[in-house]
Amino acid sequence: MSRATFRERLRYWFDNTMSRGTVALIGWLALVSLGLILMVTLLSLWLTPSEAAKNHGVMGMMWVALMRTLSPSKIASDTGSAPFIALMFAASLGGIFIVSALVGVLSNGLKSKFEQLRKGKSRIIETGHIVILGWSEQVFTIVTELVQAHASDRGSVIAILADKDKLAMEDDIRQHVGDTGRTKLVCRTGRPTEPADLKLMNLDGARSVVVLSPQGDDPDAHVIKTLLALAKRSGDRPPVVAAIAATANMAAARLAGGPDVHLVDSDDTASRLIVQSSRQSGMSVVCMDLLNFTDGEIYLRSDPDLTGMTYGEALPAYQTATVIGLRRASGVMLNPPMDTVISPSDEIIVIAHDDSLIHLAAGTPGAEEDAIVSAEHVKPGTERTLILNWNSRGRQIVRYLDGYVAPGSVLDIASDHPDAAFGFEGLVNLTVNAKDCDTSDRYALESLGLGVYQHVIVLSDDRYGTDHADTRTLMTLLQLRDMQTSLGERYSIVSEMHDENNRSLAEVTQADDIVISDTVIGLLLAQLAENQHLAEVFGYLFDSRGSEIYPRPANLYVRPGAPVGFASVIEAARRRGETAIGYRLADRVNEAPHFGVVLNPSKSRPLDLGPDDSVIVLAER
Repeated sequence: MSRATFRERLRYWFDNTMSRGTVALIGWLALVSLGLILMVTLLSLWLTPSEAAKNHGVMGMMWVALMRTLSPSKIASDTGSAPFIALMFAASLGGIFIVSALVGVLSNGLKSKFEQLRKGKSRIIETGHIVILGWSEQVFTIVTELVQAHASDRGSVIAILADKDKLAMEDDIRQHVGDTGRTKLVCRTGRPTEPADLKLMNLDGARSVVVLSPQGDDPDAHVIKTLLALAKRSGDRPPVVAAIAATANMAAARLAGGPDVHLVDSDDTASRLIVQSSRQSGMSVVCMDLLNFTDGEIYLRSDPDLTGMTYGEALPAYQTATVIGLRRASGVMLNPPMDTVISPSDEIIVIAHDDSLIHLAAGTPGAEEDAIVSAEHVKPGTERTLILNWNSRGRQIVRYLDGYVAPGSVLDIASDHPDAAFGFEGLVNLTVNAKDCDTSDRYALESLGLGVYQHVIVLSDDRYGTDHADTRTLMTLLQLRDMQTSLGERYSIVSEMHDENNRSLAEVTQADDIVISDTVIGLLLAQLAENQHLAEVFGYLFDSRGSEIYPRPANLYVRPGAPVGFASVIEAARRRGETAIGYRLADRVNEAPHFGVVLNPSKSRPLDLGPDDSVIVLAER
């Protein structure tokens, strides 16, 4: 290899200095300016000594040359000999070049600096803040819920780090969330997978961290890499909550995050909710009411006054809160056996509108015996269920449905999706049949003979984008509703959608339940960001083992037409081994935002439940 020449070395050195940014460029312009001033000064002393003497020698001529360089317009007022005017003209020409270059360098440097400031590259100095890493549609649900949770708190902060323009993030949140009240929103542009960018978020002082599953291909890889970056950093480690899209990636995410991370399995949670909603209309509405911060929330409370009482005796203990379970060292129990004795170390799990409203009642409200219906247990029979459309969580839905239905039940899958006809081995109670069908075609739907089914589940087709998939789902729901009306058939219809905004459009179809899976996951993440201890409660709630939420006919608990207090409903449910947490009014099922659901009602206020209304209980299947 030949050695570099002196010219190449000089060129290499010059390139390196020029690449150092605005300061280096200004330095070179200063050297060029100094050289020009010295040259004009020396030539003036040599060629025009009389003019130099008139301007007080060397220092005077340097000043004159400097003024001509920085203010080229001054040449218009120059007088003197021709050589002197020529030298000043040369200084002015050089000044035009230097000043123009300086203005350009300063402009580009300031623009670059403003761009950096606009992106938000400064380190956050807040403490006790909630950090959100990543960006997806769920961020709007999470921010909205956290703003509501901290509506009365002064100085609460939500900090977001995402690979997205800072101003674009702020504009999107302002458009979808609106006024954040007393909650301060801080956005930073950066990659959550980069340790250097994570330092901007002051994680040592954070209250909790939420890692979002981004949109696009293989989102779980991004979440797992972020968890690795969080685990690698030193210092305090706040609780971390992360959403994993695919159940198959949960094991890798647990290894990456370690014991301090709570993972939400998005597919699993959505699948369980769809199955439960298909069997009990209104299930998703109840869950969303429990998960948001607007109305009833779940709290854990230690109360020595209840020690020694049985769980059944403690059910009416609070005037403005509803008891739903116990938390022990061994774990959470929702709707435990009624004779379970409350020990001093137990925490009571309650639903209340605010933790400040959880007070023991002065006296236990009496139950109205004449209004209570005797408990009758009916053995469930076989069922026929139809699934329209297909997506990646379809097999989970089939497996969970198999755990609910009686032996001999039938599930038919109607879809033109290529994956809808395979992988149903090992089922115990269900017989599965797959049919090729275009679910947007009215004649194809009519050929299925929907009148023989008790439940119809409409899934979102994952071959299409979320907006298009929701549009196709709406078309299918409209067809089903029109077919029910024209043929006089009745079967429950549960639909899966992505966009919460499409729910108002779907209300026209009068579907029995609509599961907005992304919204549910966002609400769950917000709850866990506020209180990680609730992870066990919600994990139990969405598990098919143990007690679950069931909206059941009110006439199974109290006689219709007779106003009763909710205390009587609680007693009627207790005698069945169930925990009543609210009710749903049939004439309000299409009224947003609660769709007829009332959780944690007053125990003494008269309540008139009709035959079409429901009592919402925690119960075994």
